[in-house]
Amino acid sequence: MEIIKPDVNIDFIGKRRWAFGLSGAMIIATIILLIIRGGPNYGVDFTGGILIQIKMPSRTESSMIKKALIPINLQDSIVQEFGERGASEYLIRVRKTGIKLEGLGKKVKDMLTQKFGKGVELRRVEMVGPKVGKDLRQKALLAIFYAILFIAIYISGRFELKWLMSLIMAFSLAIVVYIATGFGVGITYLIVIALIVTIGLCWFLKLNYALGAIIALIHDVTITIGCFALTDREISLSVIAAFLTIVGYSLNDTIIVFDRIRENLKKLRKKGFEEIINKSINQTLSRTILTSGTTLVVILCLVLLGGGVIHDFAFAMLVGVIVGTYSSIYIASPILLAWAKRPG
Repeated sequence: MEIIKPDVNIDFIGKRRWAFGLSGAMIIATIILLIIRGGPNYGVDFTGGILIQIKMPSRTESSMIKKALIPINLQDSIVQEFGERGASEYLIRVRKTGIKLEGLGKKVKDMLTQKFGKGVELRRVEMVGPKVGKDLRQKALLAIFYAILFIAIYISGRFELKWLMSLIMAFSLAIVVYIATGFGVGITYLIVIALIVTIGLCWFLKLNYALGAIIALIHDVTITIGCFALTDREISLSVIAAFLTIVGYSLNDTIIVFDRIRENLKKLRKKGFEEIINKSINQTLSRTILTSGTTLVVILCLVLLGGGVIHDFAFAMLVGVIVGTYSSIYIASPILLAWAKRPG
């Protein structure tokens, strides 16, 4: 099935500078937001503490809920509206140490009932220790990093048949990570250093397809994190799962375009590399729209009907699929054009 005519010729590559400018602006905005907010808004899964989910009889200001919790010394907790707008559900995040979990949910419910009347419902009470939260955060960041690293190795071997070069890159990166760890570099800075080194090695070893794919994936995850910072959403374990799904989805879309570029390099030897890339994007455009469109329909259903529990996951997927489709066309392929020379 094709919804775009096979002979369509939209000049995607010609607009690459506008796309780079837009992407650069979004990434800079993300960095500024994260600096202002002191980093991503990690959930209790990663920071440790107690999470209490309640449903109020009607929409209530967060400040009023905090005020009602003063008698049980929880006025310093973070209170956020949860789920769909108008659902009157709230998350109370308690980061104080030394608070016992037993009976805490009942105390919170009793205080709120006393202040706001009957109809307060206690949905869940969860506790994560600070050490467990820190370990989970480190493992989540490493999961995203290793996913991108192994993708670089796979892309280099599949499209450029440079398995040895990709293994050299992995070995070199392992040495850098080992040295940085020896100096006590934090996990966040370690991953940033490793990603910079990975991009540098891809450029130095002329792993051009891998370079385009990696920059596109970093672009997708960064902008999705920026959307979470902008909307003040928590990054939880389910959101990390969404990030990894976004990496896989975006890569799949990029591979389709790269495959067509590789095929056209053999068929259209007399044409310029820029023209071949643009033609390849146009040839796969129908498939891209159909795949992204059907995926977005499902994700929109999750966003609108899935409820509060998976709302952040669905939101991450929604942003990730849109940005991932955009990056496959306007980021990965133009990066390949910018750094690669036509083989042969």
